[in-house]
Amino acid sequence: MDDQTLHACAKRLALEQPFTEHCWPFGPEYDVFKVGGKIFMLVTELRGRPLVNLKSDPQKSLLNQQIYPSIKPGYHMNKKHWISVYPGDDITESLLAELVNDSWHRVVDGLAKRDQKRLRPG
Repeated sequence: MDDQTLHACAKRLALEQPFTEHCWPFGPEYDVFKVGGKIFMLVTELRGRPLVNLKSDPQKSLLNQQIYPSIKPGYHMNKKHWISVYPGDDITESLLAELVNDSWHRVVDGLAKRDQKRLRPG
């Protein structure tokens, strides 16, 4: 996935998640995506190179970092619980969709039970 496609695809996938809020609390260079008031995705650039930060299960994070060269520990985040996805041939839309979905669910799982029921009805 190339530079522009990574950002556009990640933003589209995040906005497809229910109850997603898109905001800019850290300035216009950081696209932040929240659910239940908590960040699940941050889109920005590092030295002109696009990156997408996502929450991730620690063990799954380590596995993904071993399999995909374009997935690294979360830039400027808790390296155990966040990953950074960079453009690369190893990043597909289906992989990115899975990572965004996992991040959204990890954040919702950490919310109060009543909020989980509201955000995940049925």
